[in-house]
Amino acid sequence: MRRIFYIVVMVTLVLMGCPTPKILPDVPKIEFKSFILEIKMNALNQEILMGELTFDFEDGDGDIGFEASLDSLDQPDSVKYNLFLTLHEMVNGVYREIDTSELLSPPYYRIPPLDREGQNKTLKGEISVDIEYFTIEYDTLRYSFYIMDRAYHRSNVDTTSEIIFIDWK
Repeated sequence: MRRIFYIVVMVTLVLMGCPTPKILPDVPKIEFKSFILEIKMNALNQEILMGELTFDFEDGDGDIGFEASLDSLDQPDSVKYNLFLTLHEMVNGVYREIDTSELLSPPYYRIPPLDREGQNKTLKGEISVDIEYFTIEYDTLRYSFYIMDRAYHRSNVDTTSEIIFIDWK
């Protein structure tokens, strides 16, 4: 009888010491952290103005990120990319969306697969993306952005702070 009591006490102490994992929704959630402009070296070893967008994310089923596909040219953007940005220019104190359909490089990015080992697939972390500015056409911008996971769950939309380019022209 005494042995059973000790076993029950030990099991209770072990269970009390193990935190219950936080259950998150399968739909990803993002939260803007920062946007920093600075001169950096690009892949061609040239100085260029670069913006670094940083945001936090969490996803309950841990299916963030897409594999690079060899036949991605024939696929729609929603399958090739999973981070989508929309540009907004300030005009007379009001932000208006910029049509990016004619840009050489649309504001879409691919987050590589982020996988977690074990039973708890919940992912939480920080993502940073570099955005190169070859020419500066605007005085003040901001971005709204969202991500999609592999199940095509679309996150909430968040917005950057105001980005001022006047000093960089």
